Amino acid sequence: MVERAMVLAAGLGVRMRPLTDSHPKALIELHGITLLDRALAKCRAAGVSSIVVNSHYKAEMIHSHVAAMGDVVLSPEYDLLETGGGVCKALPWLGSQPFYVLNCDSVWNDKSPPILERLSEAWRDNKMDGLLLLQPTENAVGYDGAGDFSIDATGRMRRRAEGEAAPLVFMGVQLLHPRLFEGCIVARYSMNCLYNRALTAGRLFGLVHDGDWFHVGTPEGLAVTERLMRADGSDE
Repeated sequence: MVERAMVLAAGLGVRMRPLTDSHPKALIELHGITLLDRALAKCRAAGVSSIVVNSHYKAEMIHSHVAAMGDVVLSPEYDLLETGGGVCKALPWLGSQPFYVLNCDSVWNDKSPPILERLSEAWRDNKMDGLLLLQPTENAVGYDGAGDFSIDATGRMRRRAEGEAAPLVFMGVQLLHPRLFEGCIVARYSMNCLYNRALTAGRLFGLVHDGDWFHVGTPEGLAVTERLMRADGSDE
């Protein structure tokens, strides 16, 4: 069982304005539940006992929100570190075993077994440094991009080339081993730098989600997600 996780909550939330003029994106509500609380609930339901939450924009609001949560450790970023640097900074709290990393705005519905459990079951330590959760672009609610990856029958991934379309989009949910960060320093860089290194080594894999995923990145996307979840009764 995976015991530790990180929820990425330090982003500026530029695309979510004007909602993020007064709140960090992590504390925007969807059906009365903050995006951060939804991500934390997914981790806890999977048996995670310790969760790191990073913060930067309107950090004091996030700190106040989680202050009474005994299973949450804060990782403040006084200078924004992006995804790669943010996780690297949190490594001392994440331990020596594989850990989940979730974007705070990744909203999905589970089937059985839940997707975090599926990620854990699919993990192969001798083959993998990272296992990313992917959604078919045709079933990604609110997403209109060209996709990110394709995968082969073994789960190994290939990144979309310039000018191509790819059938799968990264959902912002992943299971990572600390060795993925070998040689990395705490600085500002994207996880894509580490993905590319793992892709070259043949150690980055993907798992296709079998449920709904909602692209919640703008006020319009949030409204569409609320409407669809209310219509089909799929909210938690």
